Amino acid sequence: MSLAIFGTMIVLLLLGFPMMIPLIAGSLIGFVALFGGVSQLDTMVQQILGGIRPASLIAVPMFIFAADIMTRGQSANRLIDLVMAFVGHLKGGLAVSTAAACTLFGAVSGSTQATVVAVGGPLRPRMLKAGYKDSFALALIVNASDIAFLIPPSIGMIIYGVVSGTSISELFIAGIGPGLLILVLFSIYSYFYAVRHNVPTEPKTSWSERGRAIRRALWPLGFPLIIVGGIYGGIFSPTEAAAACVLYALILEMGVFREMSVKQLYATAKSTGLITAVVFILVGAGAAFSYVISFAQIPQQVLGSIGIDEMGQYGVLFTISIAFFVGCMFVDPIVVILILVPIFAPVVESVGLDPVLVGTIITLQVAIGSATPPFGCDIFTAIAVFKRPYAEVVKGTPPFIFMLLTVAVMLIFFPQIALFLRDLAFGK
Repeated sequence: MSLAIFGTMIVLLLLGFPMMIPLIAGSLIGFVALFGGVSQLDTMVQQILGGIRPASLIAVPMFIFAADIMTRGQSANRLIDLVMAFVGHLKGGLAVSTAAACTLFGAVSGSTQATVVAVGGPLRPRMLKAGYKDSFALALIVNASDIAFLIPPSIGMIIYGVVSGTSISELFIAGIGPGLLILVLFSIYSYFYAVRHNVPTEPKTSWSERGRAIRRALWPLGFPLIIVGGIYGGIFSPTEAAAACVLYALILEMGVFREMSVKQLYATAKSTGLITAVVFILVGAGAAFSYVISFAQIPQQVLGSIGIDEMGQYGVLFTISIAFFVGCMFVDPIVVILILVPIFAPVVESVGLDPVLVGTIITLQVAIGSATPPFGCDIFTAIAVFKRPYAEVVKGTPPFIFMLLTVAVMLIFFPQIALFLRDLAFGK
């Protein structure tokens, strides 16, 4: 049965079907084989509906909606201008500004693909004009967007939290440390790249201009305050923080900045609805698929074949890291989380690993895989947005992937990078 399920899914993927079709087909084959016909397909429908029932998932469309509103308005550009005002004049400052802007926008959107569009659109032309090679600029934008998957709000962490039953609030706080560490490494690399290639520096802004940039960015900087401060202070749950972000974005772009009309809001809501529909179909299909493979004890067979029961905590963490990294090189991150988390969950519990640490490592690995050839989804987002060939987009990625993997290994051996703020915030 396992061969029939996975064989069918691979064939459908190779034929070009979107991932939701192979997931549903694999679940359908499993239900028919396990329950002896189509009479029990109502159970499959129940699993699909059960997968999208958790209230925490309401945060996903809300964060997507808030990010879409800001991308179409002024918030993203004001955050970019703030970063440029303070570090743009340093050696490699424009590249550092790009990475920092990805971090700031990630603290608003939680989406790697939204970050590629919002930050890459205005900053890539400026990097090219300043003398950076396009391969470097593209690789920096694609890989710095990974920080958006770690810095709260992270859509990947929401999905992981729902699937595994882990506290989303704790996951959000745990992602801050690794995200900032990645920003530091990217900034150091950008400095040495600029020195090596003799990239000229930007003009230094005056303190009056910096003050103006701060004043212009004060309203958009309210987003991280709402999300992190609200959750840390016990004011909001993650879902409530998402709703507050949508309201705040509407007030800013329609009331304060007056950049969005009712007609544009309708178009934005429609776009969010389409994205949300795809995400929720994937989540529902993934829940049904997880039920099938769990009922058939496929995870036990797979993990038993690699001897994971005999591994210690480090061995389990490395195995999980490799599985999620490789999976996201070929498949959408949400799908990989939905399929693999239930497989590894029993092992994580049996060896006594902190589920928040595991969730942070998994989120980082799926983010890295999303920007890694051959089929990382952020690569194709960049191809579509910047209209550049595949080879040029991936050419400059190896150094960034190396730095990201370095952070992943550091998380395994030094878990306090992720858990220090979590422990501080929640008194653990």
